[in-house]
Amino acid sequence: MEVLSVNVGMPKDIAAGGQVVRSGIFKYPVTGVVRVHTLNLDGDGQADLTVHGGRDKAVYVYPSEHYPFWRRELDMTLPDWGAFGENLTVEGMSEDTVHVGDQIAIGSALLQVTQPRLPCFKLAAKFQRDDIVERFLASRRTGFYVRVLAEGSLQAGDAITVAEQEPHHVSIREITDLYANKHPDRAEILRVLAVDALSASWRKHFAKML
Repeated sequence: MEVLSVNVGMPKDIAAGGQVVRSGIFKYPVTGVVRVHTLNLDGDGQADLTVHGGRDKAVYVYPSEHYPFWRRELDMTLPDWGAFGENLTVEGMSEDTVHVGDQIAIGSALLQVTQPRLPCFKLAAKFQRDDIVERFLASRRTGFYVRVLAEGSLQAGDAITVAEQEPHHVSIREITDLYANKHPDRAEILRVLAVDALSASWRKHFAKML
């Protein structure tokens, strides 16, 4: 497992739904060592902190293996990395194998998986496609967010290691499937809620489902 690209960007204006809003979805690859802080990476920022960023969504990770799928699915040219607003484009990790609560070490930083990424209208605005929000979720190629357990530094080319695997083994794919299920199984909801590392917003959502 490896980091292929580190991508950052500060919020800027974007036209969405007939209005202009601020968004931090535009991320661009950077070279060299990048410092990882509790709330983001050096040179990175989020616009609407009510739904983006914070401790539970400090860094967004996206598998590079999804890029060929999206180039075919959307029939469009995509930049090499950072197209989906991810901070880290990675190789060798997937929503099926990464679990909520897993701790991953990259460079000198220690990160913990907290939740899948849910697409919003700003993704549609960036791609100029109203259908991408539904298709992004339906594909289950969501990527995932991490919190920063220990600040440090990382860079493209760094190896990724699983420092500790969460014992309940709730994968990102499983939790996204459960979120999308109109008639979820109670036992599965309780299994998810047993994961202490689950982000606060997703814990609140599943608690309401009970």
